Amino acid sequence: MKTFVKKLLGVGITVGLVSGFTAVAGKTALAWEPVKPIQFVVMAGKGGGADKLARLMQSIIEKHKLSPKPVTPINKPGGSGAEALVYMKNHKDPDHAIMVTLNSFYTTPLRQPKLEVDPLSFAPVARMAEDTFVLWVHKDAGIKTVDEYVKAAKAAGNNWIMAGTGKASEDNLLADFLNAAYGLNMKYVPYKGGGKVAKQLAGKHANSTVNNPSEALGFFEAGTVVPLASFTDNRLPMFKDTPTFKELGQDFVYYMQRSVVGAPGMSKEAQAFYQDVFKKAYATPEWQTYMKKKSLQGELLQGDALVTYWKRENEVHRKMLIKMGAIKG
Repeated sequence: MKTFVKKLLGVGITVGLVSGFTAVAGKTALAWEPVKPIQFVVMAGKGGGADKLARLMQSIIEKHKLSPKPVTPINKPGGSGAEALVYMKNHKDPDHAIMVTLNSFYTTPLRQPKLEVDPLSFAPVARMAEDTFVLWVHKDAGIKTVDEYVKAAKAAGNNWIMAGTGKASEDNLLADFLNAAYGLNMKYVPYKGGGKVAKQLAGKHANSTVNNPSEALGFFEAGTVVPLASFTDNRLPMFKDTPTFKELGQDFVYYMQRSVVGAPGMSKEAQAFYQDVFKKAYATPEWQTYMKKKSLQGELLQGDALVTYWKRENEVHRKMLIKMGAIKG
């Protein structure tokens, strides 16, 4: 009898072990992981807000061991992000390519339909934040208020240079708003990346910019540039003495998405992996601290919520481009 019981227990243990290994094996087979380095495409130049985000994410992912393979930032700023969008659209290994986006994610495909790029064809991974915009001038201009800015820009006419990132881009939209709202005739000059734009103002090669705080912060802390007003709903904590345009009578706010997307054609398994990586990255002290220091706002968005956000913002930007004459209605 004892021998028979031992045999039954032995069979039970064996069956249990086999079942256990089968479950683990099944889980391993379903849980996708990258098998080579992941390309992290930046649709802007080095030194800008998108570039800073990508490189910070790279360090967070590495520090917290969120991926078995490294994430490698690659800048593709050509054509206001067109280079990056086409590169991702035609990527031969979509499971190993992600991209950090700006609002040119919407505006560039709208402006350049021949690219045949649909923003909604990209795999939604995570909206990490919304960035903010501030109107900046050089300290040596002696301008301390928007009224003084308007007076100086009006006097200079087309000789007043507003430097910005890309053509018909976020910065271009804000320059157009300022021209229309205050009756100005500023000349908008595009550059490849917010870092270069900030340097243009610091070097007095431009009269003003609408840089994100993260792009101008170093020059602000050095006392080189002065913030005049922000395009936000409320005053930014790091610029408590700087009014919003809403306070100044202009019912206008504007934010920049800082989202991570997967290449079109990315598998659902790979998408789930990246969503998990960036959800964990969002929760790290490093990212939360960065958001506060750089005046980034907004909650984490993923999945259907992110797609809904894209649809809304794409329509907002379509109407803005029509209004500024960049595209036909």
